[in-house]
Amino acid sequence: MGSHTDEAIEQIIGFLQDKEFDIFVAGPAFRAGRYGVACGHICKAVKKHFGVPVLTSMNDENPGVDMFKKDMPIFIGGKSAAKMRADVKKMSKYGNKILAGEPTLGAEAEGYFVRGVRQQVWLQGAEAIPAAQRGVDMLLKKLAGEPYQTELVIPKVDMVPIAPPVQDLSKAKIALVTSGGIVPVDNPDRIQSASATRWGKYDISMLDRLPAAGDDCPQSSPHKAYKTIHAGYDPAAADADPNVCVPLDALRAYQKEGKIGAIATHFYSTVGTGTTQAEAAKMGTEIVEHLRQDGVDAVIMTST
Repeated sequence: MGSHTDEAIEQIIGFLQDKEFDIFVAGPAFRAGRYGVACGHICKAVKKHFGVPVLTSMNDENPGVDMFKKDMPIFIGGKSAAKMRADVKKMSKYGNKILAGEPTLGAEAEGYFVRGVRQQVWLQGAEAIPAAQRGVDMLLKKLAGEPYQTELVIPKVDMVPIAPPVQDLSKAKIALVTSGGIVPVDNPDRIQSASATRWGKYDISMLDRLPAAGDDCPQSSPHKAYKTIHAGYDPAAADADPNVCVPLDALRAYQKEGKIGAIATHFYSTVGTGTTQAEAAKMGTEIVEHLRQDGVDAVIMTST
């Protein structure tokens, strides 16, 4: 699904062509980003092709949430398969309401991520308070410093400003940072293969390229060989040549040609698969301080 999205969707749609069904459920996807994206893609395609309701479930750290929450209800799920029973129960309860034609409540009440879809609801009985009165009640609570709940929540978006361009690369110092899990073969920082909470900093000042196991390496280099410890992709190519993930060899060639001024003395590495946004933000903030101290002008960030 990740590498051949259109072909995968077409094949799954083909599996469903001769089936009779009234609802489609994918997942739960937990915190696994690839699974979340796959669930989102196929749910969106099934909804468009067959016109049936679609449901899925993901953890709030899953990138599939922001990618697809406007297209379908995505229920708030646990971070691992240990929560599958509870996650499926929430989806089933909502799915049964849809199939029975029963009224459904909003995202918060049902347990799925807010989609930004406004739906008119007719309040009954004691709840049938005019909007003007509800608005004044909220204003009075706000002025008094009391807790209140708005009826139109404005989502907070983390906007990162685009960095200004490097004015002259021939005088710039460039650093290499990767989430591809490239580390010395003994993994001295014990970086986890998934759901990482650690990162490493490795000296490349004496290297023209990252050596793999069995390659020659300068005796002055603190590490003799590199490999990947990333659990989210086939390690064969990166183990055979770590430069396919951390392109030190190409950058050294540019340096010798005068296209860039200098290469930072260290590169930085962690693992991206399953790593939460909170941990990624923490590690990024820590790495940035080292880059600033080293006077780095720009960073080449590589993934898998």
